Amino acid sequence: MAAGAGRSIRWRFWLAVGAGFVLALWLLNDILLPFVVGVAVAYFLDPVVGRLQRLGLSRTLATTSVTIVAALVAIGAVMAVLPPLFSQIQSLVENAPDYTVKAAMRIQPLVEPLRDRLGLPELSLQELQSEVAQRAGQALSLVGSVAGQVAQRGIALFNLLGLLFLTPVVAFYLLRDWEKVLAAIDGALPLDHADTIRRLAHQSNAAIAGYLRGQALVCISLGSIYAIGLSLVGLQFGLIIGLIAGAISFIPFVGTFVGAVMALGMALAQFPPDWMGVAKVAAVFLFGQMMEGNVLSPKLVGDRVGLHPVWIMFALLAGGSLLGFVGILIAVPVAAVVGVLVRHLLDRYRDSDLYRGAGSG
Repeated sequence: MAAGAGRSIRWRFWLAVGAGFVLALWLLNDILLPFVVGVAVAYFLDPVVGRLQRLGLSRTLATTSVTIVAALVAIGAVMAVLPPLFSQIQSLVENAPDYTVKAAMRIQPLVEPLRDRLGLPELSLQELQSEVAQRAGQALSLVGSVAGQVAQRGIALFNLLGLLFLTPVVAFYLLRDWEKVLAAIDGALPLDHADTIRRLAHQSNAAIAGYLRGQALVCISLGSIYAIGLSLVGLQFGLIIGLIAGAISFIPFVGTFVGAVMALGMALAQFPPDWMGVAKVAAVFLFGQMMEGNVLSPKLVGDRVGLHPVWIMFALLAGGSLLGFVGILIAVPVAAVVGVLVRHLLDRYRDSDLYRGAGSG
């Protein structure tokens, strides 16, 4: 009887802790971004610091070296990419109506038979151009309103300043004290369940590290392949289209689809009657997909992660809906942990009388 009461109290305690943690995330959502990004940066860079330690450097010296190099690389990348990126974005939005009409004119003869067969209304290029121009204007006004909100809202300004100044500090101290933090957490585990929790934590870490670190390298590689390839074949705005396709490739199938649609639409507006240019753009995406499917994903991510693409997409949508951008950042780690816990509970269920029956012995 006492054991049952103790178990009930323990369940209530951990449920209360979990509910308090979720409530704190919800209440502090507006100021969490610099800290979440700092934790993510520390998590990504911890293997590098550990390798430098094994080479003989102290933890503090290794952390300092890695943090300085990472900051310099980030600053250099931003300075090199952002100016042409912003220029291409502005030009793309301004010229989107004309490019859309040109692409529609190329596609219209191909879809006319299908339109007649389905009885659809005739496509009006003037209405299409007007609609796209309206959407482009809305996009520019949205960017302006967001910039105004960033300037007016203290929380948004805090997040921006935090990303610039607070995130490196958080990442540095977490990297330096990573082993101490893990030791403190390990020492606080309930003794009778510590081994099980450690095993589940190792499985969760393998899933998170395998997906996040591997998928980040996949996104960077694909973004580089698409941006460089589209620029070399002469596609206008190839840099921005390639970087967009690579950046959202962490969402299964979405990055490739969106990038291919944008690139081929731009190619149809730019190259014909030289259809070889369109073929080159398509070849860039085919090459990128071959590299992802046969080299990048198998080598960098592998099949040990255990995260189904549908589950990842659901987690990203749910995280964004509940906690905004912070929710998107933590969606995949939470999905990995939930997946490990669900598999553990299923194993426990299959070993129980609830699954095998009371008379199974």
